[in-house]
Amino acid sequence: MRVAILGGGLQGCCAALALGERGMDVVLFDRNDAILSRTAVANEGKIHLGYMYAGDPSLSTARIMMKGALAFAPFMHRHLGIETHALATSVPAAYVVHRDSQHSAQAVEDYLRDVHELIVKASTGREFDYFGLDISAPPRAWTSSERDTRFNPDAALAAFDTPEVAINPVALASVLRRAIADHRRIEVRHGHQVSKVDSVDDRLCVTSEKAGFVQVDAFDHVVNALWDGRLAIDATMGLKPTRPWLHRLKYGISFTLPDGLERPPSATFVSGPFGEVVSYPDRLTYLTWYPECIHGYSTEVTPPVWDTFPPEPLRTKILTRTIAAMTEIVPSLAAVDAANLPDALVKGGLIVAWGETDIYDTNSELHQRYQIGITSKDKYHSIDPGKLTMAPYFADQCATRIAGDV
Repeated sequence: MRVAILGGGLQGCCAALALGERGMDVVLFDRNDAILSRTAVANEGKIHLGYMYAGDPSLSTARIMMKGALAFAPFMHRHLGIETHALATSVPAAYVVHRDSQHSAQAVEDYLRDVHELIVKASTGREFDYFGLDISAPPRAWTSSERDTRFNPDAALAAFDTPEVAINPVALASVLRRAIADHRRIEVRHGHQVSKVDSVDDRLCVTSEKAGFVQVDAFDHVVNALWDGRLAIDATMGLKPTRPWLHRLKYGISFTLPDGLERPPSATFVSGPFGEVVSYPDRLTYLTWYPECIHGYSTEVTPPVWDTFPPEPLRTKILTRTIAAMTEIVPSLAAVDAANLPDALVKGGLIVAWGETDIYDTNSELHQRYQIGITSKDKYHSIDPGKLTMAPYFADQCATRIAGDV
C-alpha cells in the first residue's frame, strides 16, 4: 500500500513512522527545504497532561491531553530507540495563578486536583510512561514563603508543583529527521507545495508543485497532516469547516542562561493571556509572554506565510520586551541582559484552533482543545492534533485505521 502524507511537521513525521512500521510505503510532502523546520521547532515543547485547561471545566480537554502525553515517550522509544528517561526534558512546571487570572486560586487548585485524579486512573498499569517520571504525586501548593522567594508576590497569587515537563523540540526534531531519512519505506519530497487532492476511480491523486513544475501522483490513501494549510486542502476534498477558526502567530525566545545566574523555575502562568518559562538542566531557557509574543491573526482558510524568524527590529523588540515582562513576575530574570545573549533565538510558530475570539475572552473556544483528532472521508484522512502533545497518539490511530483497509 502506498500512502501520501502532506506536511513534514511533527504530526506528519509521526504518521510516516507509524505507517512505515505497519509495512506501508510512504511519500512525505513538505513545502520547505527541510522537514520539522517551522512550527515543530518554534514552541515550548510542553507535553501537556491537561493541567493548563482550567477554562474547560468539563475536563474533556484534560482527558484527551493525558492520552497524548502518556503515548508520547513510548512512541519515540519505539521508533527512535530512545529510552523514555533519555529524552531531554525540562524541570517540571509549576502552575502559577496570575493576579489577573480568569480563575481564582481556589478554582485552579480544585481543577488541578481533579485532573490529577484522572491522570492516576489513566496511568494505571503504565508505570513511568511519562518520560520515566513518577506522576502519582498530586500537585502541591507552595507555601507563601516558597512562592515569594521565586515569584513577585504582587503578580503571583498561588503556585502549585506538577510533574508536567517539556521536551526540547529542536533536539527531538534532529533525531526525528535522521530516523525519517534512514527509513527504507519513507520517501521525502522537499520543496513540494501541495495544492489539492482529487479522488480518481479508486485512487487519490495529489497535485504538487516544485520550482514551477506541477506533478500529480496517485496513492491508496492520503493523510493530511498539514498545520497551517490543512483546511485549504481539506476543502479540495469537500471537507469544509462548519465552525469558525483562528490562526495565530506566536513567538517565543530561547537562550542559554549565562553562567552564574540563578536558573528560573519552569512555570506556566494561568489562566488567560500570559505565558511561561521553560527551564532545562543544561541552562537552556525558553520564555513566551502573550502580549509581547503574538504578532499575527488570520481567519482565512489559508493564512499568510509568516516568518519563523522575525526580521530586525522586530526580533530585538520581542526579545527585550519579553524578558522585561517576565522579569516583573520572575525576579531572577532581572539579571539577564538581552543584549548579551549570543545564542538567543526568537522563533515563531502558527497556532491553529477552533474559535473566533482570542484567549482574552473567557468564553473563547481556544480555552478548549478536545474537539480534535482524525476526520476520514473514505481513504482521505485529515488530522487536527490540537497540540504537539497529541501527534504520536493520533499517528498511531490513523495508521491503525489505514492498516484496516489492507
